[in-house]
Amino acid sequence: MYNDIKLEKGLYNLSGKTFTSALEELDPSSAYSGTPLEKLDAFERQLKRFNIRISGPDCDRVEKFYSSTETAVLFPEFVTRCIRKGFDETVLSSICAAKTMSCSGQYLGCTLDDSEEYTASDQADQLPTASVTESATATLLAKYGRLISASYEAIRQQRLDVFGIMLRSIGVKLAVTVVKDAIAALVEDAAQISTSALTYDDLAKLYGSFDCFDMTTVIASPELASKIAAMDQMKDCSADADGRFILPFGSELIKTSAADNTTIIGIDRCFALEFITSTDLVMETDKLIDRQLDQITVSITCGFRKITPDAVKILKVTSSN
Repeated sequence: MYNDIKLEKGLYNLSGKTFTSALEELDPSSAYSGTPLEKLDAFERQLKRFNIRISGPDCDRVEKFYSSTETAVLFPEFVTRCIRKGFDETVLSSICAAKTMSCSGQYLGCTLDDSEEYTASDQADQLPTASVTESATATLLAKYGRLISASYEAIRQQRLDVFGIMLRSIGVKLAVTVVKDAIAALVEDAAQISTSALTYDDLAKLYGSFDCFDMTTVIASPELASKIAAMDQMKDCSADADGRFILPFGSELIKTSAADNTTIIGIDRCFALEFITSTDLVMETDKLIDRQLDQITVSITCGFRKITPDAVKILKVTSSN
């Protein structure tokens, strides 16, 4: 049971396992099916065990994690989860078709050559060929991170919910930097059309440029996104239940500062982009456990690769006026 787990630093250093996955092996969530704890994972059960409240009117302060040597072990996972939540809440989740774990800083994927026309074939004819080959060039993964400077004395009395929001904001800004790499991968060598002044007809033309694939998503800078939202044809559009702004032809409009003010990107999110990472978010756990918080680093090593070129189209706006 979760009350009997021995919490120690070593749970963060098991090869191929996160802290939570290590806890889950010791305290499987499946054992709580049909109980009041069935909606909690192994980490959340430890918070309950030590009565650490990370939200709500009775939210605890940071120092609650340091009430014992065992509760201190939980603090790095709290920090990582907050940053990861901010990272995952960005547009990355809306533009990536697949996520791949790589064992090195370079990733060599596959390339599909499917350019032959799809037509009916006579019974004796050889069928047209679609070739899958190893990529000629590797995707190089880059390291993105942040140095967090915060002494224990500075944060010990801070409410955990407020401190968590600060950490989430770091995750959001980290992800925005990563998204710039994703945008660059999408734009590179993509088929494009041009316009001198952005109109609804131009968006419709971008939509119509998709053949086999659908334009599920439109990515634009804040400036261009605001121009799109202000078009007369958008007056009946509104956010759906998930807060997404849907254009009249069914595409989700995504606003990101990672895009420039001359480029609107249409993609089929189910086929366009591969997110490659060699690590999850990496945190210096020992310092957090030992209250040596003066300089803590958080980082992720990742890159992007376009999977299906035909699932990406570009609208180039030569004038934003």
